[in-house]
Amino acid sequence: MANKNDYYEVLGITKQASDDDIKKAYRNMAKKYHPDNNPGDKTAEAKFKEVNEANAILSDGEKRRAYDQYGHSAFQQGGGGGWGGHSDINDMFSSVFSQMDIGDLFGGGGRRRGPRRGADMQMRLPIKFEEAVFGTTRDIQMQTYDSCGTCKGSGAAPGSHAENCKKCNGSGTERVVRQTMLGMMTSVETCSACRGEGKVIRDPCPTCRGQGRVRITKTLQVTVPKGIDDGQQIKLAGKGEVGEKGAQPGDLYISIQVSPHKLFTRSGTNLHLDVPITFVQAALGDEISIPLLDGSEETYTIKGGTQPGAVVNLKGKGVPSLRNNRNVGDLLVKLSVTVPTQMTDRQKELLMAFNEAMGDDYKYHKKRWFDKVKEYFT
Repeated sequence: MANKNDYYEVLGITKQASDDDIKKAYRNMAKKYHPDNNPGDKTAEAKFKEVNEANAILSDGEKRRAYDQYGHSAFQQGGGGGWGGHSDINDMFSSVFSQMDIGDLFGGGGRRRGPRRGADMQMRLPIKFEEAVFGTTRDIQMQTYDSCGTCKGSGAAPGSHAENCKKCNGSGTERVVRQTMLGMMTSVETCSACRGEGKVIRDPCPTCRGQGRVRITKTLQVTVPKGIDDGQQIKLAGKGEVGEKGAQPGDLYISIQVSPHKLFTRSGTNLHLDVPITFVQAALGDEISIPLLDGSEETYTIKGGTQPGAVVNLKGKGVPSLRNNRNVGDLLVKLSVTVPTQMTDRQKELLMAFNEAMGDDYKYHKKRWFDKVKEYFT
């Protein structure tokens, strides 16, 4: 066992990794070194076995604790930190009681594993700002496993079938006798011949090599609901990887990435829009057209004396709620008064004349504001 690599290093994670971190790392490494992706590569095959071995230990809470405490010796014959090959005290007593056919009393003992459920899959889907608000339907392509058409997912070559494992008689478990500090102990463990499935394939399918599934490029139609926001996910149950030999498929999680809009921004179910108006329009009032996200326009009458930065609330012109599309947010329009950057001499004269014509009352408001600023700082 001394030449074994550290299981955490095998998966490329730290000892502080969460269960989700372990699961994600295992998926990536298993995909990288899978025999289907590396045909005839003995190095990749050995690495694939090592990755599966590391995952089997670190994904099991009890085994992981034993490994963290004793390293690889926790799983050696007669090892396990002085517990005769058992990772913790529950395992040791489980072996004792297994002789009385109650090996599961402490949660130990062998279990029939059966074909493994297909892995969950994740992918990103970029969409336009408008598609997030109004919803859309998109076709996506992905690399995944699907049921083998040759063997119909059984893993056995056409004309043959899986047989009951002779070592465990189809139970998926076997009894193992070990020498421990308490003497000879019998434990119930997963069958080493069929790996807990209870079935063995003598004549594997030539197409899928007995796995019951093959790697394909699959096209799916995805319905993006109205009101979805950037970073939210769509779950497609049963659209992940097909499980081994007819086992339940995993799920597909699609993470939505919304492209920004040139005019509109969003906060929850509300939309925001800046509309520029002139000083004359703000002072005297005017009728303007406000663009809406769907391409139409809304007519709005500006009141005379409108101040810069005033916000117009157009009810029901925002984003539909994801939970209830009948609830629609608002469009908040900010009226931004634009100031000319270039003016002719005549225009400047007219503005100066206008300023003088406003009289002392207009200038008094400006002076009073500066007095408030001065008072604040003193």
